[in-house]
Amino acid sequence: MVQTIVTIVTNGYVKGFATGKIYTGDLKKVCVPGLNCYSCPSALGSCPIGSYQAVIGDRQFKFTFYITGFLMVVGSTLGRLVCGWLCPFGLTQDLLYKVPFIKKIKRIRRDKYLRYFKYIILLVFVLILPLFVVDIIGQGSPVFCKWICPVGTLEGGIPLVLLNDTFVEAIGFLYIWKITILVLTIVFSILIYRPFCKYICPLGAIYSIFNGISLYKYKIDNSKCIKCGVCSKACKMNIEPFKTPNHIECIRCGDCKRVCPTAAISSGITMVNKEKKEHNSSEI
Repeated sequence: MVQTIVTIVTNGYVKGFATGKIYTGDLKKVCVPGLNCYSCPSALGSCPIGSYQAVIGDRQFKFTFYITGFLMVVGSTLGRLVCGWLCPFGLTQDLLYKVPFIKKIKRIRRDKYLRYFKYIILLVFVLILPLFVVDIIGQGSPVFCKWICPVGTLEGGIPLVLLNDTFVEAIGFLYIWKITILVLTIVFSILIYRPFCKYICPLGAIYSIFNGISLYKYKIDNSKCIKCGVCSKACKMNIEPFKTPNHIECIRCGDCKRVCPTAAISSGITMVNKEKKEHNSSEI
């Protein structure tokens, strides 16, 4: 329900689908926390990844500092809770995974190593290439959005082509390439839980860095935990919550909390001073 509401609010410019044009008002100057394409006809805000690529090559770096600060504030407050609850494409993958299939793929070979691929995507396609590949006015090329991101194709590329006849004439190799990536993402999302989040998403890579230090945390009550492993079996991100409740891959979906037989898992905003006080009390 929360994901649905966030998606509707984030994409509240319904008029865009009637006119075939994207919203360009003042709200577009504000980034949304999740991955939601700037070019979606109904998008009210900007995608932080797309915005960052566009301005990282700017010599003044003013807007770059704003986006960096925004990501740091959101990350240090919520961590990857954004992935689990505030990202429209996360909702899309959740719905696709619910499509009935003979057998879902729970684990894949080399999964542990494949998850590092999103950090390579972040470093190369979001930071390095846009920084050095700039146009004549100093703006970076949105390499990730242009060549990889399936969200842009789903939310922006397809709707805009369907709503504008002139765009149809411009269809070429790049569009077909992006459609192919989108189709593969959809197919894998039916078979594997959130493959884009696990292996590709650079925004998730950024937020994962903050998971262990964010104000919002998961906590295990060791006096209640019986280490039965039920939470691990329920975790679709394939981590062990009772061992590492704030693992970098945890998207705070809450499945582990719901199945815990002893209610040993809790979550919420935890202040640093409060944590230190509790730690000192336990030592005494």
